[in-house]
Amino acid sequence: MANAYDVIVIGSGPGGYIAAIRAAQLGLKTAIVEREHLAGICSNWGCIPTKALLRSAEIFHYARHPGDYGIKIDGTVTPDLKAIVARSRGIAQRMNGGVGFLMKKNKIDIIWGEAKLTKPGEIVVSKSSKKPVEPQAPLPKNVLPEGTYSAKHIIIATGARPRALPGIEPDGKLIWTYFEAMKPEEMPKSLLVMGSGAIGIEFASFYRTLGVDVTVVEVMPTVMPVEDAEISAFARKQFEKQGMKIHLEAKVTKVEKVANSITAHVEMKDGKVEKILADRMISAVGVQANIENIGLEALGIKTERGFIAIDGYGKTNVPGIYAIGDVAGPPMLAHKAEHEAVICVEKIAGLPNVHPMDKLKIPGCTYCHPQVASVGLTEAKAKEQGRDIRVGRFPFAANGKAIALGEDQGMVKTIFDKKTGELLGAHMVGAEVTELIQGFVVAMNLETTEEELMHTIFPHPTISETIKESVLDAYGRALNA
Repeated sequence: MANAYDVIVIGSGPGGYIAAIRAAQLGLKTAIVEREHLAGICSNWGCIPTKALLRSAEIFHYARHPGDYGIKIDGTVTPDLKAIVARSRGIAQRMNGGVGFLMKKNKIDIIWGEAKLTKPGEIVVSKSSKKPVEPQAPLPKNVLPEGTYSAKHIIIATGARPRALPGIEPDGKLIWTYFEAMKPEEMPKSLLVMGSGAIGIEFASFYRTLGVDVTVVEVMPTVMPVEDAEISAFARKQFEKQGMKIHLEAKVTKVEKVANSITAHVEMKDGKVEKILADRMISAVGVQANIENIGLEALGIKTERGFIAIDGYGKTNVPGIYAIGDVAGPPMLAHKAEHEAVICVEKIAGLPNVHPMDKLKIPGCTYCHPQVASVGLTEAKAKEQGRDIRVGRFPFAANGKAIALGEDQGMVKTIFDKKTGELLGAHMVGAEVTELIQGFVVAMNLETTEEELMHTIFPHPTISETIKESVLDAYGRALNA
């Protein structure tokens, strides 16, 4: 039957399109359903276009401080907001088109519309109620219409959307989500960011670098609460040096709106309420899974805490139905979704030696200035587990390459099991640490001990030398500090 497949994937984000590609590679007849934009939130509104914005802010920062590098620039350096946004949206369009090309290359059918599970092995796709993202690359020719489709295996990869707090819901004008924050029509003079997770702190960093008066309100005791406390404290000092105002253990309880500004009522740690006036506010208090209106209830698919419940291979409690990515629970990261997709499909295909996801080995990256990256246990978590640990630290201020780059504010922290030498966690803050963290991820996957890391030759001069020095420091052997 023309409408029958081995695998149908609902959602074309990082998890969905990777699942479809891997299924096609393994010889499974595959289709993918999308209702709004190929490549999902990550490529259209998240991971990729936000990095384009941050790159523009980084270039602006360097252009504003040429004297630090012995360069003289005559004239005024100003950001062109319209051009910055246009560049970011153009990159999103390129990514969008790239996924379309990959679908065509791998002979994956695209079904355009909104999918709903009607019974095990069957979905009904209706006309989408969503407006396509703009700009969007032209859709490939292999797009199928609405209708009923069947598959032996159905993978749900519907992703997530911004979470809203009751009474402080985003309105798209004065209170933004990341959608509006990515393409402002004009630059606000002041901005309040509610939440200091990766999304909140990246936008705070972008707008502050471009000269906006930024205030961050975080309910937890540290910025970027999932990170190691020491790394978080280091990053906070750098943010405050840049002029960012940060209120910890504080929460927005009420927002008053007027024509072109908001007044946030912020309850501080001591219980006092402070009113903060800002032109705009970003609500960055997390995301919630897109589990509504896809037929979960009709099939009895189990959910837990707002996410689809799965095992280590993406299986739900209903045979033939799987879930991956944000809809299947934290961490809400594109690379987690991609890896989960491969595990799920390879298990479906019956490949041998498929290993379940080990969430302790998933790196996390925040692309603020300075960058933050980590993998494994924090120092506090290791101690909570009763581990006897060794902790190593090495500052960027003692690294020749970082000094030469003018990026000497940063550090690398490593945590080892004292008895076995097992690498339990690694945490970084500083220039380009999001590119360095993978060294520790590879080491953890190979079950590398401190001895093997100490015997590894790192090139000089590179910032990567801080990796080895932090390991040496954990054992009292640091050479350059």
